[in-house]
Parts: sequence; structure tokens; C-alpha cells
Amino acid sequence: MDRFDLMGALPPEASTTVLEASAGTGKTFALAGLVTRYLAETGATLDEMLLITFNRNASRELRDRVRDQIVKAIAALAGRVPPGSDLVAHLVGVDAGERALRRARLRDALANFDAATIATTHEFCGAVLKSLGV
Repeated sequence: MDRFDLMGALPPEASTTVLEASAGTGKTFALAGLVTRYLAETGATLDEMLLITFNRNASRELRDRVRDQIVKAIAALAGRVPPGSDLVAHLVGVDAGERALRRARLRDALANFDAATIATTHEFCGAVLKSLGV
């Protein structure tokens, strides 16, 4: 199994990334960072992503962490605060035009944050069944 590098190349479009590790190893941080990178660096939107966790507490924490990461990145991209992490420094380390584009993408994502599917396996399956009229 390959070691996951948050600052490395993004996984290909329409692929699945599984982060498997013990408790307390940074899976939630890595997933929030990966989502933020996809939103900032590509044309991907939150409604095109599916983030699944195993329990309700974890899905609430993931939702909070993704939102917080987006807010921090927007502030740094706007020049209001210095980058507070390697991830945000990575996002900011581009020319002014690309920074403005990344900031706009993240602001749009934040405005449409409720479209994000961040759920437990059971919540997601229940939503699919309900959408099918079952």
C-alpha cells in the first residue's frame, strides 16, 4: 500500500481514494485537506464529492473540518492571514491570477456547502434508497 502524500499529485478525476489507518493518525485532516485541494485546484464542486465515515460523530467532525479548512484557505488566499499549514501554503504558492481563481472556487464551495454529501455509510444508503422511491 502506498503512503498518502497530501501535497503530492491529486488522484485522477472520477477515482476513489480510501484512507485507511488507525484512530488518531490524521485521516480526517487528510480528507479535509484533499477536499480543499480538489475544490481550489480543479473545477470540482462539493456536490460531485462523496465523503463517507463510519459514525455520526465522525461525519459531524469531518463536516466541521472541511468547512474550517475552506475558511482558512480563503482567508490566506485573500492575503488576510498568513498560511497556517503546509496545505494552505501549497494553495497560496501560485501566481496572483491562480490565487484569485482558487479563492473564488473556495468561496463558491463555502456558499454551497450544504450540497456536500458528508455522511455515514448508513445515512448515504438511506438517502439513495429514498431518492429511488424505495
